[in-house]
Amino acid sequence: MSKAFTIENDEDDDEELGLPALPSGARNYMTPGGYARLRAELFSLIDDERPKVVEVVHWAASNGDRSENGDYLYGKKRLREIDRRIRFLTKRLEIAEVVDPSVHQGSDQVFFGATVTYAEASGGERTVTIMGIDEFDSLLGQVSWVSPIARTLLKSREGDELKLVTPAGVMDIVVLQVSYPQSS
Repeated sequence: MSKAFTIENDEDDDEELGLPALPSGARNYMTPGGYARLRAELFSLIDDERPKVVEVVHWAASNGDRSENGDYLYGKKRLREIDRRIRFLTKRLEIAEVVDPSVHQGSDQVFFGATVTYAEASGGERTVTIMGIDEFDSLLGQVSWVSPIARTLLKSREGDELKLVTPAGVMDIVVLQVSYPQSS
């Protein structure tokens, strides 16, 4: 069967982009900053990038033979990618639940949006910030709220001794410090 007759699934959008799927029945928690970034990306795609690509595709199509027209073929492919990302962002923003972590300022208990410093039994210290599934960046020390470390830390308090289950086994950790961003 040719590709023209395949049925596209909206659920495939998450898998094709390599983005994490939401756990079934879970809310899509986001910080206000993360929500604003995704919203800005959505509007940028709709208002800026997509119209430019449509213009290029229209110009390339008017040149005649489309089968060997690189601008046309690449443009159509890029349009599909943009449309897929627009659908994904629209769905995720519709179900987003924006949570302002600054309301917990001064608390020693770990909630969504907390920056937590913990000590491992081996003596090392790590600091992580618990963020939403669509906004975390592991290179910046951010983790998703559904990650094993975040699930272990949530609802704990400074001084609590916890057991973190890792692929290498169970690791003992101690919560050293909990902080939240200032309200904006």
